[in-house]
Amino acid sequence: LSVTSLVILDLKEIDPDKHLWLTGKPLEPILGFARLTADVEVPIWVRHVVVPTITDNADHHYRLGFFLGSLKNLQAVDCLPYHVMGTAKYKELGITYRLEGIPAATKDLAAKATRTVVEGIKAYRRH
Repeated sequence: LSVTSLVILDLKEIDPDKHLWLTGKPLEPILGFARLTADVEVPIWVRHVVVPTITDNADHHYRLGFFLGSLKNLQAVDCLPYHVMGTAKYKELGITYRLEGIPAATKDLAAKATRTVVEGIKAYRRH
């Protein structure tokens, strides 16, 4: 990180069990990396994809924001709407697509998620 001027981190899920199911990887190393960027004061932007039925509830977004509020180096957060454009690639490669059948998210849903994440950030920083 000593030669890094910005980290852009995609944070898929804030619940450890759901993160493991969704990505096949544990959450803690990702959160640990985010904390490390704060410790060494490298600016971080966090992106989060809002997936209907999986990461589209207010509690999830608030908890995500509460964690992000602990990162003093956080410069931006962006909740992006899930899209289905990559599903054909998985089929071509013969890879099981865990989100098969999940509809695309709307921009309004992503904007609502961003507002709730920001509420969580502010709540952490007030306490």
